[in-house]
Amino acid sequence: MLRLPPHETSFPSSVAEAVALRTRAGGAGAYVAGGTDLYPNMKRRQQVPQRVIDLRRIPELTRLEIREDGTLVIGAGVTLTRLIREPRVRAGWPVLAHAAAEISTPLLQNMGTVGGNLLLDTRCNYYDQNYEWRKAIHFCMKKDGDICWVAPSSPRCWAVQSSDLAPVMVAIGASVVLAGPEGERSIPAEALYRDDGIDYLTKQPEELLVRVEVPALAGARASYRKLRRRGAFDFPVLGVAAWARFDAQGKVAETRLVLGAVGSYPKASPEAVALLIGQTLSDDIIDKAAVAAARPAKPLDNTDFTIGWRKDMVPVFVRRALEDLR
Repeated sequence: MLRLPPHETSFPSSVAEAVALRTRAGGAGAYVAGGTDLYPNMKRRQQVPQRVIDLRRIPELTRLEIREDGTLVIGAGVTLTRLIREPRVRAGWPVLAHAAAEISTPLLQNMGTVGGNLLLDTRCNYYDQNYEWRKAIHFCMKKDGDICWVAPSSPRCWAVQSSDLAPVMVAIGASVVLAGPEGERSIPAEALYRDDGIDYLTKQPEELLVRVEVPALAGARASYRKLRRRGAFDFPVLGVAAWARFDAQGKVAETRLVLGAVGSYPKASPEAVALLIGQTLSDDIIDKAAVAAARPAKPLDNTDFTIGWRKDMVPVFVRRALEDLR
């Protein structure tokens, strides 16, 4: 049985207290909400914080409300189950409820949080193993080693972003609010991520993700399609989020298309977007956009299924996501 390493836990009751505790702990500290990502990592000794700051007693993190301007405000501590079941979310932002329902299993949805899924650690076949397994191959670049076993000649880590909510939040134009020692700052969801398997977040370690602010769809449409081996539990090996606003003639006035789980960050597809603007979503246009969207996807040997098949599935799932918008 894998056991947690020795550590101490603090239970702050406010965002300011949590940030102060995390700042004092320095590199030995870690935030935790549902714990569905951090605690398994700790058991595998991928992360070994000495001070864990438990966020479940902070009321501000469980807010779920709609502002007068139509913005949906989701506290980072809102559970996936609550997001899935919330009638206002299902009515106004059904893509969020759908994407959250695609995450893991109902038991873990009861524990996992919106913030936790957005900040999910990047994954890799050579990294997500127990300590003894990783030691047997002399570890990997992401933890304790100096080589990326996916691409041994590469100077960087190629672990993949495997969040279901991340590509959706980027596609629908959400913003995230981070609280740190200097106060709060708001950035687009897209700016939260960087293309690096190790240093995959722009968030500073002591900063706390407080809430997500999602603009009203206001007539726009959004969809999410996910590829995984099993219909439940598994992380995505491909996620496709699509968003579009249409003009009075039914042509695409504005759109975003974002791929998840094919790189270390949610990948936008500007080439596909350029093909879609000003067009109706005919079969021919969708086919051309699907082919264009597949070009920046470069799957590697770091998740489930074969590389070639995963690459072949990108245009298939992009096509399905765009067809959903019709």
